[in-house]
Amino acid sequence: MFRNVLNAIIPNCPDLNHICLQTGRKHYLGPFELYGQVAHDPPYDEDLPRLEAPNFYYTLEDILFEEVKKKEGLTWSVHRPGTIHGFSPYSMMNIVGTLCVYAAICKHEGVPLRFPGVKAAWEEYSDCSDADLIAEQEIWAAVDPYAKNEAFNVSNGDVFKWKHFWKILAEQFDVEAGEFEEGKRLSLVEAMKDKGAVWEEIVRENELLPTKLEEVGVWWFVDLILGGGCPLDTMNKSKEHGFLGFRNSKKAFVSWIDKVKALKVVP
Repeated sequence: MFRNVLNAIIPNCPDLNHICLQTGRKHYLGPFELYGQVAHDPPYDEDLPRLEAPNFYYTLEDILFEEVKKKEGLTWSVHRPGTIHGFSPYSMMNIVGTLCVYAAICKHEGVPLRFPGVKAAWEEYSDCSDADLIAEQEIWAAVDPYAKNEAFNVSNGDVFKWKHFWKILAEQFDVEAGEFEEGKRLSLVEAMKDKGAVWEEIVRENELLPTKLEEVGVWWFVDLILGGGCPLDTMNKSKEHGFLGFRNSKKAFVSWIDKVKALKVVP
């Protein structure tokens, strides 16, 4: 599919100067099914070799490198975010939106906001990649000559702990914040599988954007992200090449929650 797009665009867009390819941290971790088995030792920098495991990110890069050679002067950049904090109503990897839906259900049912993760996710440092920051870096790479034909990590530049963000999430929905419970791992896939009718009631009572629970709740993704520690990357290469963008992850987290509410996806 990616090759077909490039084959259509490159010969027919005479003003095309640069192509950004966004992949992600699975470049260093390996595919989901091999998490924890083949990953590099963090922190991850862009010069680490490819893993000895199948990875469609590598295929996408190879297609990009091959196709840009067909047009003189056409440049490229690759961008590798971690877990993206942002929002679109129907994203397949939407952690902020999904957590908002979960919190809204807990509020509606009058139950605490239990933490669906392991101790490493609760206690250890995590990082994230703000969606707007990713776009900012891609624009920079498209126009700055020093960024051409390079791969860049893109994360906010700070770290956080989910134990702190969990309290923030609970405060935003006026619900009791649960704690990490040793030996009582909660799976959102299991906990939310029968909540479709509850969500319909929440949508109706609060006159929200009409959605089905399976459209706005990506439970497997939250279970995955909070099911282990977060291997960190480094932003040194970006800084050395002139990109100094950053985000305050705490403020950005609250901002995205506010946007989910403003768009009437959650109450």
